[in-house]
Amino acid sequence: MAELAGLEDPKARAVNEKHGDDHGVNLSKLRALAKRLKTQQDLARGLWETDDTAARLLALLICRPKAFERDELDAMLREARTPKVHDWLVNYVVKKNPHAEELRAAWPADEDPVVASAGWALTTERVEKKPEGLDLSALLDIIEAEMKDAPDRLQWAMNHCLAQIGIDHAEHRTRAMDIGERLQVLRDYPTSPGCTSPFAPDWITEIVRRRQAR
Repeated sequence: MAELAGLEDPKARAVNEKHGDDHGVNLSKLRALAKRLKTQQDLARGLWETDDTAARLLALLICRPKAFERDELDAMLREARTPKVHDWLVNYVVKKNPHAEELRAAWPADEDPVVASAGWALTTERVEKKPEGLDLSALLDIIEAEMKDAPDRLQWAMNHCLAQIGIDHAEHRTRAMDIGERLQVLRDYPTSPGCTSPFAPDWITEIVRRRQAR
């Protein structure tokens, strides 16, 4: 913890806090520290228990993802309230855990929209990498009915799933595009020059175009 405190940078904190992350550690330096520590599951659990954002990010880098039990991951997700901790927990740990599919099925219906967003993130990965067994039409039904009024983080996750279905599954592309056009979610989201808009119809169109141009 003392070493993490020594890495604190007020400028980094100011930038991170704009994105809802209450820490001031440069992520490159954090990754360098994790590389030196290597995998240490007990230390990772101890760091997580501090409730400090930088410590939790470090914990997620040095933990053993497959060592966590289902209920442990569920509890950790509910404790992960900053965006970066939430994202790293889902992407670096939960996705590599044997209980990932069980949690993917359970989380989308959770009353906590942040927990539900994690379930949709896991579903989006399955849409892209392992769609067998998924009812894509049913997913589109839910997105069509619920995405417009969903809280921000959940809405973003559902929108990503909508776009991924349209990108990867041509038979559902027209419907995915129509849902996006009708709901207008993220239509006016500010997008930097050269970046792809998160508005699903534009996102789908651009990625499909790139793939066809290869």
